Amino acid sequence: MGLKALLVLSDGTVFKGKLFGAEGETIGEVVFNTSMTGYQEILTDPSYKGQIVTMTYTQIGNYGINEEDVESRGGIKAEGFIVKEACEFPSNWRSTMSLTEYMKKYRVVGIQGIDTRALTRHLRNYGAQMGIISSTNSDPLNLLKKVRAHPGIAVFDLVKDVTAKEAYDWQEGCREWCSVQKRKAGLKVAVYDFGVKLNILRNLVDAGFHVTVVPAQTPAEAVLDIEPDGIILSNGPGDPQTVTYAVNNTKKLMGKKPIFGICLGHQILGLAMNGRTYKLKFGHHGGNHPVKDLHTGKVEITSQNHNYCVDINSLYGQVRLTHKNLYDGTEEGMAHVDLPIFSVQHHPEAGPGPNDSSHIFGKFREMIESYRS
Repeated sequence: MGLKALLVLSDGTVFKGKLFGAEGETIGEVVFNTSMTGYQEILTDPSYKGQIVTMTYTQIGNYGINEEDVESRGGIKAEGFIVKEACEFPSNWRSTMSLTEYMKKYRVVGIQGIDTRALTRHLRNYGAQMGIISSTNSDPLNLLKKVRAHPGIAVFDLVKDVTAKEAYDWQEGCREWCSVQKRKAGLKVAVYDFGVKLNILRNLVDAGFHVTVVPAQTPAEAVLDIEPDGIILSNGPGDPQTVTYAVNNTKKLMGKKPIFGICLGHQILGLAMNGRTYKLKFGHHGGNHPVKDLHTGKVEITSQNHNYCVDINSLYGQVRLTHKNLYDGTEEGMAHVDLPIFSVQHHPEAGPGPNDSSHIFGKFREMIESYRS
């Protein structure tokens, strides 16, 4: 039957299950993801640093783990994993190990055998909250004391834990089965790594960019010395208000080069324009969120992973709203009214998820070409 494990939320809710992955104990903010596939990409997404991810689909791990479908270097970034059932006998020609083996490899604690539907409903009703998974401590009150003593992830700069230590060039495009049309390289882009997903870099290559990735704390002056044609502010974990150095550098770059922000990068742009951000009740995490492009009127099904949102009203007169989430009406994109700057809250690179929004990378190239002419 395996080792018993407990999940204890900060509001005192307890779920009993069994361990999968590494033995031990882990604390993080518990969120849920509605994707049916893509668990390897989710676990390796740096935006999940500090969080324990609950998958709403019933069985996870069916097709195993391979060496290619990762969204960051260095393995799993999520703090823990919660599933209804972990498949121990995957079937896929690309698989090299099971999900359980993968989690043991990177010493990540998980729990299975709990009612993930009940947990998801609880998080929807009461909001994302801190939680602890343990296979080594069977006392719920003791675990509750531990999780309530944690200050919460909003007080930490999690970007520092996932950013690159030094700058590097990236040359790999999307896989051969990807439907994105590849363009000949000719423009140079600098990518601020706040926890960048590798599929963002692959899509930039396919859109015709020479890609240079720089650490999150790189001064604006050093980025301009690279002489890029455009600048990307990447996705990443945590509260954007903790990344003050990124906000300050973005202020210095606005008006100097075209800028494209994704997810956390979108939020950093909002703060750099002296706007406000706010935390969503339980965030948006999944691969099935409908977003309307307010310019074209088209609806795209998007991949999302964020807990914070830009208050577009705080930027009145500076930007126009470009995209809206059709689930809850929250802001999903903006464009500066004067400067070559735009951003989206969702993930146009998917990984996992649909490719409906991948054309946005081409839109950024077109903006740069127009700016240069």
